[in-house]
Amino acid sequence: MDELMAARSLTTRPVVTLGGDAVAHVKDTVCDAAAGRITGFTLTGRGLLSGPLKEGLPWSGVYALGHDAVMIRDGRGLVSAAAMTAHQQNLRARVLGARVLTEAGAEIGTVLDVVVEGGTGGRIVGFRVAASRRFVPGASRHRRRVYVPRGETLTVNGRDLVLPEDAVRHVADDLPGLTALVGGGVPGHRTGPLP
Repeated sequence: MDELMAARSLTTRPVVTLGGDAVAHVKDTVCDAAAGRITGFTLTGRGLLSGPLKEGLPWSGVYALGHDAVMIRDGRGLVSAAAMTAHQQNLRARVLGARVLTEAGAEIGTVLDVVVEGGTGGRIVGFRVAASRRFVPGASRHRRRVYVPRGETLTVNGRDLVLPEDAVRHVADDLPGLTALVGGGVPGHRTGPLP
């Protein structure tokens, strides 16, 4: 499995050609939550006062999503940002702040971030969630932020994400713990069943 990263951390990541030319920066991630994939990125210019670009980067134009940059073959893979986002919404508008529920109707919490797989996959593998009081008991100021795997199926209903029951049986305290849950185990990281 490729490195997992928080989608919000992709904001301002440079978009660089294989020839080494920086062509833009990521403004926001565009995804299809129901399909569990990144579908592209909206972009900003490279300068300090640069605004949004009219071009976007569809996932098909991405060579690799790395820790330090989004790599593309060349600038010919850019398309109209309006056309790219016509059927999908950016991450902030669609997923962040959405309620997370189980198929049985139990509220898990609200989405703080989406965890994606780097490399060439672009899969959504989980969510960072502000856990609800019923999911993680305790005072609200002590409520935990946990990482929840996406599971095999994901239903998007308006602003609600519905996860399968088996996806929320185990949660992780950090990103390496989520990697262990979805990737088959990384020694030395604590994950566990619901508290």
